[in-house]
Amino acid sequence: MTNDPIARPDAWLRLRAFTPARIALGRAGASLPTSELLDFQLSHARARDAVHAPFDSAELARRIQQLGITTICLSSAALNRQVFLTRPDLGRQLNDASRSTLAGAAVALCDQSDSSQTATPKGVDLTIVVSDGLSALAAERQVVPLLAAWLPLLRAERRTISPVVVVERGRVFVEDEIGAAFSAQVAVILIGERPGLGSPDSLGAYLVYAPRPGLSDAHRNCVSNIRPQGLSPENAAQKLHYLFRESLARQLSGIALKDESLAIDRASQDPPVDDARLLTDG
Repeated sequence: MTNDPIARPDAWLRLRAFTPARIALGRAGASLPTSELLDFQLSHARARDAVHAPFDSAELARRIQQLGITTICLSSAALNRQVFLTRPDLGRQLNDASRSTLAGAAVALCDQSDSSQTATPKGVDLTIVVSDGLSALAAERQVVPLLAAWLPLLRAERRTISPVVVVERGRVFVEDEIGAAFSAQVAVILIGERPGLGSPDSLGAYLVYAPRPGLSDAHRNCVSNIRPQGLSPENAAQKLHYLFRESLARQLSGIALKDESLAIDRASQDPPVDDARLLTDG
């Protein structure tokens, strides 16, 4: 609604109760009502703030570690935020110091696996990477609730997981290098999405089977819009777990792997078929 005395409400105004999209904004003469214009400018400012916000990777790593999993903090080859925004290629690779840290962590994990009866010495089932991407706000708000919902599912199946790697100024493809270092069968990066108007804190998850440098977008599955007003952390964890299990079972990902979790849920809710009735009816 608007308090502008010359504004005319839109006939579809009641539909705004069902979507955060900017619909049925109304009119004030030949333009928008002042309240809608100010709301647009506020959302635009929030989106810009999300893109440029600093990322406290150490604090996020500390909070993830409280979930009972080891974390490592690394940085991409983009030296600062300005370089990161103008050189996407540098955000897709680690800097030299981080590569050395990653190699050391991979060796330590291998040694640990050799002495373990439960871990797989040839690698791990899953590597999880976290990055600010284009919204540090999204990573800081959504990653911990998502992992809190997903880790119990992984632990219940005794899946082997490498340390969670928190990468500052990372792009999606940086998961390939990190997953390959841990010889992971599947890698998932949880990364801040490009902010939209009204959604400055939306998290995306990109899953890839057999991560290695040189893969393309076609090799990845994406779960998008993870936030309280979009896909809840619990539902996102279920989707990611479904894709993870199917990726392992079929040894593929991307365009060859479809999300059929909803179809399976619906089928399980259908009433059982009465064979006797079918025979009688037929």
